[in-house]
Amino acid sequence: MKKLSMEELDRLSIQEYKQTEKSPIVLVLDNVRSLNNVGSAFRTADAFRIAKIFLCGITGTPPHRDIQKTALGATESVDWEYCLNTMEAVEKLQKSDYQLCALEQVENSVKLNDFSPEKGKKYALIFGNEVFGVEEDVLKACDQVLEIPQLGTKHSLNISVSLGIAVWDMMVKLEQF
Repeated sequence: MKKLSMEELDRLSIQEYKQTEKSPIVLVLDNVRSLNNVGSAFRTADAFRIAKIFLCGITGTPPHRDIQKTALGATESVDWEYCLNTMEAVEKLQKSDYQLCALEQVENSVKLNDFSPEKGKKYALIFGNEVFGVEEDVLKACDQVLEIPQLGTKHSLNISVSLGIAVWDMMVKLEQF
């Protein structure tokens, strides 16, 4: 067993990536304050060919060296849009027939492992502020609120970890591989 070289990985160029078909998923970052988390979102979005990232409110935007540190160039491949507030992004996505799915811990949330996305539909996964979570008005506008079940003493995961788990789960369930 040997580690694959960059040539053997046969990755797309940025131009090829821009032209290839994307997954039916967009990401919405609701007032995410950590630039490292923003960069991680870009890197994960690139890995799974996410259609777009909406950066809302206080969420930092490229170009920024702290975003770039974790994005490793993904800010060049992944489309993104800044919205002054998250409800602006929500309204745009609703008009474009996206199913809005916040990741948050609320009454009657659906465990991520129990959620079955429908093929042919588009999904917006919404991730909230590291301290305050997803805004209340945004939660009320969502079609689903999903929760990643946890077994330990902590009540939450870092947004970059939650985002990676949720995107991978959706991609598997939508048979995007």
